[in-house]
Amino acid sequence: MREYFLVCVVAAAITFATTPMVRALAIRVGAVTAVRARDVHTHPIPRLGGVAMFLGFVGATVVAGRLPHLSQIFESPEMRGVLIGAAIVTAVGALDDVTELDWLTKLAGQTIAAGAMAFFGVQLLSLPLFGVTVLPGPVLIGLTVVIVLVSTNAVNFIDGLDGLAAGIVAIASLAFFLYAYQLSYTFDPPNVMSTATFITAATLGACLGFLPHNFNPARLFMGDSGSLLLGLLLAATTISMVGNIDPSAQVNANAQVALYLPIALPLAVMSIPLLDMTLAVVRRTRRGQRPWTPDAQHLQHRMLHIGHTHRRAVLLLYLWAGIVAFGVVSFAFVDGFWPVAAIAVAVLVALLLTAKLPDWLDRRASRARAAGAAPAGERRR
Repeated sequence: MREYFLVCVVAAAITFATTPMVRALAIRVGAVTAVRARDVHTHPIPRLGGVAMFLGFVGATVVAGRLPHLSQIFESPEMRGVLIGAAIVTAVGALDDVTELDWLTKLAGQTIAAGAMAFFGVQLLSLPLFGVTVLPGPVLIGLTVVIVLVSTNAVNFIDGLDGLAAGIVAIASLAFFLYAYQLSYTFDPPNVMSTATFITAATLGACLGFLPHNFNPARLFMGDSGSLLLGLLLAATTISMVGNIDPSAQVNANAQVALYLPIALPLAVMSIPLLDMTLAVVRRTRRGQRPWTPDAQHLQHRMLHIGHTHRRAVLLLYLWAGIVAFGVVSFAFVDGFWPVAAIAVAVLVALLLTAKLPDWLDRRASRARAAGAAPAGERRR
């Protein structure tokens, strides 16, 4: 655990320290997000933050390679594939941040990155369905590429408010880490050092290092270089964990949870981005638009329309992401009815806050203004 903590701190420190330099570079090369009709920011803001997060991830990888226990994950070529894939999508995203590439070029870059990871061993070897299901190699490679494409674009879709994508990915990474770390104890022999666990720790650190610069009011956007990078790292974690575990290995005494959790967890930790992407595709297709046509009806925009402030909308989406991700993970640690009860209570609280908090705060502010105005009127009389 100490080595993972060190990796997380290193990734956070390097990301935090290099972000101001990346911001200066973004301004110099013209990677600046102008104010568009669908945007919520009111003045141009530089974008290219993914480069700083990539540097943080690389720095954490270099440190891990020199640690006594974590260095064993580099005995296989998987981490080389993750680094190559991360470099490819970061470069593609950075080019898009500067020159605005067309969608086909970005899709090709994501596919090449996924193919590079698969070439170096980051690919599904089996599916934990009905025991262990082994499909033909080309099918598994195709599924690997699909997971990367879905994950990268899901994070890209949710990146619409200051700090939203980085915070949600941080929550997803922490949930992934807790489950992957605990699952490692079921290996024979037990070994908590795994590629999936390392990637989640480093990704969590990169997000935490970037958030101080990106939380509202943001000084730098992550841009496509960041959203594609974070999506690819989450995909690499999913592929490494789901495709290489024995679903009969139980983290707790609940056999049914042990069977379905490897599939449910990736969907849970990515629930908010996946939901937003799915709704966007359905919404745009029904209107006769292309699925990648931008609009201002994402989940974050709907939160603003309800009446939430920028920061409150982000924090509430954090809450929803945490409820789903940690709620599912809780089944791996606690048996019985308690996880269901806790999730139900948390969902009810989140629903009330999402639907009623703006009205409650408005009424409270109105009463405060009325109470403050009354003494002044009495003095005038």
